[in-house]
Amino acid sequence: MQAKIDSLCRDCLTPFTGLTRCPDCGSPRIITHPELFQLSIAHMDCDAFYASVEKRDNPDLKDKALIVGGGTRGVVTTCCYIARIKGVRSAMPMFQARKLCPEAVIVPPRMSVYVEVSRAIREMMKELTPVIEPLSLDEAFLDLTGTTRLYGAPPVVQVARLVQRMEDELGISGSVGLSHNKFLAKIASDLDKPRGLSVIGKAETFDFLQKQKVGIIWGVGAAMRQTLERDGIRTIADITRRDRKDLSERYGGMGERLYHLARGEDRRRISASSPVKSISKETTFNKDTSDSEILDGRLWRLSEQVADRAKARDTAGAIVTLKLKTAKFRQLTRRITLAEPTQLADVIYETVRPLLENELPSGPFRLIGVGISELSGASAAGIARDLLDPNAPRRAAVEQATDKIRAKFGGYAIQKGRGLQK
Repeated sequence: MQAKIDSLCRDCLTPFTGLTRCPDCGSPRIITHPELFQLSIAHMDCDAFYASVEKRDNPDLKDKALIVGGGTRGVVTTCCYIARIKGVRSAMPMFQARKLCPEAVIVPPRMSVYVEVSRAIREMMKELTPVIEPLSLDEAFLDLTGTTRLYGAPPVVQVARLVQRMEDELGISGSVGLSHNKFLAKIASDLDKPRGLSVIGKAETFDFLQKQKVGIIWGVGAAMRQTLERDGIRTIADITRRDRKDLSERYGGMGERLYHLARGEDRRRISASSPVKSISKETTFNKDTSDSEILDGRLWRLSEQVADRAKARDTAGAIVTLKLKTAKFRQLTRRITLAEPTQLADVIYETVRPLLENELPSGPFRLIGVGISELSGASAAGIARDLLDPNAPRRAAVEQATDKIRAKFGGYAIQKGRGLQK
């Protein structure tokens, strides 16, 4: 009886079984799993996306530590893996990043270029399936169920071919997770970065999760993790030992979420066509704070993340919202309607910053969030129109010209003084 095919060469895409190297090209870059050709829910995440684009466009940066950031608030937008080894992370204040990695080259973000590359990747995805759910410019879910007969290849071959095309045609690498639901596919995409392809099958789901820390679950941030640890819950195994009713009574809706995800149960479908009514991002602090600098820094980073998601969905919002939760769990929500929709981080930030300043006396705060709503479509021209702030047309015109020069000649062509400050 012939053995079941359970391996794939990631270089030449040859399927085979029972070997540690590809029988056709000899490559050791193979993936082996008993459910490899059965799973169809994928999550693709570009590797250090902004930094990868910068290194692609400037080969002199290839072997150097690179930080993309500075800008309005002087924080790290992203960094390459060389800088990450030194401890640099997204949203870190730039002065701290410089201390950790003084040799790093720092370049300002070129959002117009990143959006262009993101759209090219999205077009490649659309050739595989119409069921795509973007999470940001550099990551998306794909539902490849039922596409094997259409393309003559199982989903794992299709996603392996996708990341090959990204590297060959765009010079950008990505990592893919493949599983039987969204929760596990996203976890899998982080298991072997960069240039990874990882699988979590149905049969192994429970045992795999038992070994993981609770922080691997969506929605369990630093504050929630501390709460769980105080209650003796540090691993997913600790959750599965708890009664469902007890989890729900103690943690409310999050308790239900913990119960199901700890068992690998996620019934959410990949949403490609259902309308998104709002885009928001929030963060909970480890300790309640009234520090205006800390709050302001988080406000900028949240504005960037909301803008990133809006650009990925080709949408813009006419209403900008600030959300705050005080130390006494009182929730404050403040909204402003713009003259025209936006998807720019700078516009979102400049809108919510005065709202935050007005509410500082209500602190300390345990949570801060930013969002946009009343969404409408935004084409590439719409991004440029976003810059036309009616209160600052001259600044907008300069910013547009700067973006065009950077897109053509690279990030070093023009740098603002604040991006050079120590």
